[in-house]
Amino acid sequence: MHPAMRLAFETTSASTAAASRRQVLLAALAAPLGAGAASPARALPQRALQFPADLGSHPEVATEWWYCTGQLNAGSGSKAEVFGFQITFFRARVAATQALDSSFAAKQLVFAHAAVTDVRKQQLWHDQRIARAGFGVAYAATHDTDVKLRDWSLKRQPGAWAAPYQAVAQGANFAFDLALTPTQPLLLQGEQGLSRKGPQPEQASYYYSVPQLQVKGQLRLGSQLLPVQGSAWLDHEWSQALMHPQAVGWDWLGMNLLDGSALTVFQMRDASGQALWGGGSFRSANPGATPQVFAADQVQFTPLRWWTSPSSQTRYPVAWRVRTPAGVFSVQAAVDNQELDSRLSTGAIYWEGLSDLLDSEGRLVGRGYLEMTGYASALRLNS
Repeated sequence: MHPAMRLAFETTSASTAAASRRQVLLAALAAPLGAGAASPARALPQRALQFPADLGSHPEVATEWWYCTGQLNAGSGSKAEVFGFQITFFRARVAATQALDSSFAAKQLVFAHAAVTDVRKQQLWHDQRIARAGFGVAYAATHDTDVKLRDWSLKRQPGAWAAPYQAVAQGANFAFDLALTPTQPLLLQGEQGLSRKGPQPEQASYYYSVPQLQVKGQLRLGSQLLPVQGSAWLDHEWSQALMHPQAVGWDWLGMNLLDGSALTVFQMRDASGQALWGGGSFRSANPGATPQVFAADQVQFTPLRWWTSPSSQTRYPVAWRVRTPAGVFSVQAAVDNQELDSRLSTGAIYWEGLSDLLDSEGRLVGRGYLEMTGYASALRLNS
């Protein structure tokens, strides 16, 4: 770590202006998050995930996120309006600051993104946050899902697996306060929660999902306050080294099917656009159903239509054909322009948005979120 950066971590006070604080935190991310580590990342061990403890944070691991997306409906019948929403909290361990004694040292960084898509108006609102963990401003609790960054939060109420989560965000020209209630058990991704993300075993994450969440709450757009209901999806992942050195980004989708099933599909891409690795799962709505886990060679993404962002000039495939052992599907963006510019927090420009899932006959069978990273520039999460 550069001595000047260390001095900044140790002397910056809690009253520092927001712009200066952001510069300090972004400086910490100029190097890979694992910079300063004594040795290369090791493969994560296979272990049984324990709940509720593994619903919480894992501060000893380099990178972690809680990712909640869904569809909201306001009104009914022909006047019903459809919205997409997402809120994501990231926790990043800064290895180079772990030995510092100062309470101002940025040992853990917390980032957050939130967005709302208005399907009828074909419009997107989004905002972002960044802070060092501590002083009650930002934290990620270890005992259960309880993450906060100033006025944004994601918290699970104490109780059994069906206890609801509360998601709160207030951004520029939008806000939401949503209760997310599980209707199905946790879905362990990969091999009982250990999900391979590349050809080497160290490229992996602990990963579970909570699909088919029932949503109720309020959505504010400008001065308009709307009661909403709908369905959502929650992902929680933590990793020491998620990406292969040749990987520039990924394509991922999490879909709540209309019949109650859940579909996850992803691929990691290299600079030429070729898949380095892939995977996912399908779980039917039948009680006690065992998930069907997809091997890397069983998943294929084929772009069908591209859209160019007028803001970044980045081209994204906003329609796909996706082949899986559970069937062949088409994915179509509900709104083309769902690009998020997070250069003031995580530093990336990426596409993430509400999308439709169609079967091989072109019938709507589900809706969820598609995420595409590494198209504007290579994504870097770990050393």
